Amino acid sequence: MRRIDTVPRTDWQARVEELGLVWHTADGKAYWDESACYSFTPAQIATIKSASDELYEMFVAAGQHVLDRELLGDFGIPDFCHNAIHDSWEAEPPALNFGRFDLGYDGKGPPKLFEFNCDTPTSLVEAAVIQWDWKEAVYPQADQYNGIHDALIAKWRDIAPPPGSSALYLAHVADAAGEDSVTTAYLADTARTAGIDTRLIEMKDLGWDSAGRRFVDLDNAAIDAVFHLYPWEWLVNEPSGKDLVESLGTTLWIEPIWKMLWSNKAILAVLWELFPGHPNLLEARRTPLAGDHVRKPLLAREGANVTLVQGGATLAESAGDYGAEGFVYQALYDLPGSGTQRPVIGAWMVDGAPAGMGIREDGPITGNTARFVPHIVEG
Repeated sequence: MRRIDTVPRTDWQARVEELGLVWHTADGKAYWDESACYSFTPAQIATIKSASDELYEMFVAAGQHVLDRELLGDFGIPDFCHNAIHDSWEAEPPALNFGRFDLGYDGKGPPKLFEFNCDTPTSLVEAAVIQWDWKEAVYPQADQYNGIHDALIAKWRDIAPPPGSSALYLAHVADAAGEDSVTTAYLADTARTAGIDTRLIEMKDLGWDSAGRRFVDLDNAAIDAVFHLYPWEWLVNEPSGKDLVESLGTTLWIEPIWKMLWSNKAILAVLWELFPGHPNLLEARRTPLAGDHVRKPLLAREGANVTLVQGGATLAESAGDYGAEGFVYQALYDLPGSGTQRPVIGAWMVDGAPAGMGIREDGPITGNTARFVPHIVEG
């Protein structure tokens, strides 16, 4: 695993915009950073894939453990969601079952899990499309661990709604940066490629038909299936949250409500309880650790409200609006690199199988300004 300095393409901004990455620059600094790349050996990629497989199986076991022992209350999940989570876990409704394991990896020791972003994972367009286009232009002779695009299309085809049903709606919030909008549009494109009729809709335009007890669009047409780039913990806390849970029999939500189990960082402590000392896990508990550790809110996003403690003192911390729901404490992992060039591997899963990866660089805490750096596989 080597970091290599590269020369950005002269037209890189126009090229990535053409492919949909409109948020390539923030505050005058490149978010998509092709001034460097990481080179991996096939053996290192095999190690990342193996760890992803292993972690997925452990998440399945941890989810079953939580449900068998009725621990959803410990996750801060509202009571009115518990039966629905149990039911969807058992029924396995159609889903992409996709997500991104965030891993610490130095190319030598075993990859270590930081968390699983599996409800509304982003950095998808850059991982699936942009870095592949870059590789083909700059390193055409090299390989890349990247089958994300094809895996998404294959899974959409597998779960395509039957003829006669309404279109698949894809809902998101119209964010100023355009990341959620473009990510949703990209997923709609992969669904259309799989033969699914799609409609984009903003979350605010989802209507509730109180008489029919179901969700409708702006034309009052019933919504049978909807993909949501909007977290479940926000959905169930909307004014229509209880109605949503009650209507799960008439509206298919992708991803399903059981994803509240895995996207909650309380699952990290459950994993350590079930698999203590596993080489792909960092010690994690709901109570503070004695040694160097990281304190994370159960439901924070983009590195918000994270505190790194080393030698009994605060090494780094980030601001944000999370933490009221509680925290998890995880052993500190010393990321390779230095300064703001500390890479975190985003190992993508689709349909529960390894599909590719992306890399983001930042300082000790990977936040929303972390850069995306492409990778190649050589050897």
